[in-house]
Amino acid sequence: MPLWAILPFVALLLAIAGLPLFAHHWWESNRNRVIVSFSLGVPFAIWLLVTFGASGWDVLQHVLLDYVAFIALLGALYVIAGGIFVRGSLAGSPLSNTGLLVIGAILANLVGTTGASMVLIRPLLRATATRKRRAHVVIFFIFIVSNCGGMLTPFADPPLFLGFLKGVPFEWTFGLWKEWALVVGILLAVFFALDSYVLDKEELERPGSQLEAVLKHEPLGLVGAHNFLFLGAIVLVILARGNGWGHGGEPWPVGIQEALMVGIAGLSWVATKPAVRAVNRFTFGPIHEVAILFFGIFVTMIAPLYLLHANGSRLGITHPWQYFWATGILSSFLDNAPTYLTFAATAAGQAGISPSGPRYLAEYLATGGEAAMNLTAISCGAVMMGANTYIGNGPNFMVKAIAEEEGVKMPSFGGYMLWSGAILIPTFVIVTFVFFR
Repeated sequence: MPLWAILPFVALLLAIAGLPLFAHHWWESNRNRVIVSFSLGVPFAIWLLVTFGASGWDVLQHVLLDYVAFIALLGALYVIAGGIFVRGSLAGSPLSNTGLLVIGAILANLVGTTGASMVLIRPLLRATATRKRRAHVVIFFIFIVSNCGGMLTPFADPPLFLGFLKGVPFEWTFGLWKEWALVVGILLAVFFALDSYVLDKEELERPGSQLEAVLKHEPLGLVGAHNFLFLGAIVLVILARGNGWGHGGEPWPVGIQEALMVGIAGLSWVATKPAVRAVNRFTFGPIHEVAILFFGIFVTMIAPLYLLHANGSRLGITHPWQYFWATGILSSFLDNAPTYLTFAATAAGQAGISPSGPRYLAEYLATGGEAAMNLTAISCGAVMMGANTYIGNGPNFMVKAIAEEEGVKMPSFGGYMLWSGAILIPTFVIVTFVFFR
């Protein structure tokens, strides 16, 4: 595959970053997003088929199936979580907001980063409704709940689930608790200090007591709690598929997992009163935006991923810190799940383990401590640095879209990267020196 084949992917990234700045109203329409995403993705797909024939079709088919699975999971979690309404309101104080992020960091490991994000983002937005500046609250929510918090179970984040499918023991990710605790702890401390500063600043700028305003809240209650059963059912489907339950331990046939997820989401929709979603201000806009943009991303990222796979052994990556940063930087712009697999295959190949086996990562981990350290670095890089951009992980865009629907002025693609560069990158440097030297 020629190097210039990455140009459609680069063009799509530039469009996502630039059009909201230079053509904001035009970009707000999903119809126009379709024009951009499809005008870059479809011609690339046609070129792939014409140039590579049957092998090109095999690659494209595999990517499209991954895309369908991705959207089925995100869509199901979005619909189910949209039927859970936290009645009343939390206090939007720095301490209360920090506590909610702690809950999110734990919940992300039980129902996935997407599930936790969709359940908690609306209560957080209501809690801070009286605040003038709220973008930083949503940004840290993306950092912690949508990404860095989901490191302790295979179904917390897609890269870890793929590792589980390739032979990583289910309990292995529990061992990432030290990295999880350090990153989440640093981010929570920075958030509390920043949120306190912002609220103090608002106290000086606005009449009345802003702290008293955010501390006024109604008693909490939960409507649509039965949807937690449906969230549990989604987790069970993921676990069953990973273990090959009902199919002799072998991978399920294509479409079974997706059909079950759509069916569970449909049951949630029928079993939840429309008034619950209405009071939750539920719309399909955010999931439509994700589906449209990620179609183009999934198709056009074939080129950079295959170029990376073909040349990965030539990159000279051998040490844990190199795996951490290489996986992380590319996961910031490519989908973090295939990036994880690419570098995991590279590491296994260096140890003489063929990545063609169905559970080759179990064989790789059995080679000793160096393998565990490298895979830890790859796992942390893929999960943590998915927070570096809006497209690094699926929930990022959905949280951004929901916040904007609620009137929060979120930073642009580049503006968000300034936040991640100022806060996340120094945090990851600390992680490097503590764990991956």
